[in-house]
Amino acid sequence: MNESYSQKISERQWNQPDKGERESRREATFIDDIVQKDHLERQVLAALEGAETVFDGGAGSGRFSILLAKRGLRVTHFDISKPMIEKARELAAEAGVLDRMEFVQGALEDLSAYRDGQFDLVFSFDAPVSYTWPNQERVIGELARICGKRLLLSVASRLGSLPYLADPIQKSHYILDENCGDPFVDWCLSHREEMVENFRFDRAGMEKLLAEGLMGGQAEIDEYERGGAPWCITYSFLPEELRGILEGLGMKNIRMAGPGAYARSISWEILRKIMEDPEQRRDFLDFCYEYDQNPYVLGMGKDNLFASAEK
Repeated sequence: MNESYSQKISERQWNQPDKGERESRREATFIDDIVQKDHLERQVLAALEGAETVFDGGAGSGRFSILLAKRGLRVTHFDISKPMIEKARELAAEAGVLDRMEFVQGALEDLSAYRDGQFDLVFSFDAPVSYTWPNQERVIGELARICGKRLLLSVASRLGSLPYLADPIQKSHYILDENCGDPFVDWCLSHREEMVENFRFDRAGMEKLLAEGLMGGQAEIDEYERGGAPWCITYSFLPEELRGILEGLGMKNIRMAGPGAYARSISWEILRKIMEDPEQRRDFLDFCYEYDQNPYVLGMGKDNLFASAEK
């Protein structure tokens, strides 16, 4: 398979005009995104000691890059998507932090513009590393290379993705407000019965994913060649696999988590009740953060696996 396809498919997928706006609304729309982003924010804020410069690889609409710029750090906001960068620049201007941010459109497959140890803190969240298959290990190595002190990653979780993929209506379980008017929420609700009716459990496909970790391939390439914008070919990691890669790079003090592991065990009705009450919501997110770092649930984060490490 031509190695360039992963980058080309990612560019087309993430450069769709609505991507910046849609991504910027996720935490107002879906409970799973609230839980995951809350976990990652806590990890980022815990990693700031001695940090002045930051590289956010796959920074999207600025959820974390703007947060750190507001705290006085100098941030390189790096993303493959022009619409994402435009939205992030707009939000950064509203936050008054444009002078502390550099916006760069590029692919994680090429970080040659940056020198060894250039950034105190390097992070890449929401699985852009997984979209660089078959170059995912080299990309992690490059992120580690430009890291001076601490590296934080969230990648696609193989064990977490398997139940996710076996439930075509899973995103509906996390809708915070069915009447919010978000087009994707409306699509999930209007297609719910159709997706249930058409679903068939694919044991062979699940066993293949469990063994190989790869989601997508020739079908996505064919759709791309027809002019479509398929979802990215995605490599999903096992916890010990990711740990082994980081150890092989000489990284130390590796800590891992499975954001969303606890939340995915709770019904939608109860999740929404919790999230609608400020006190319960605060206590719930505190407990999720603690629970989701337990080594026995690392692989069962809803769809991401988190790791932090130090030089």
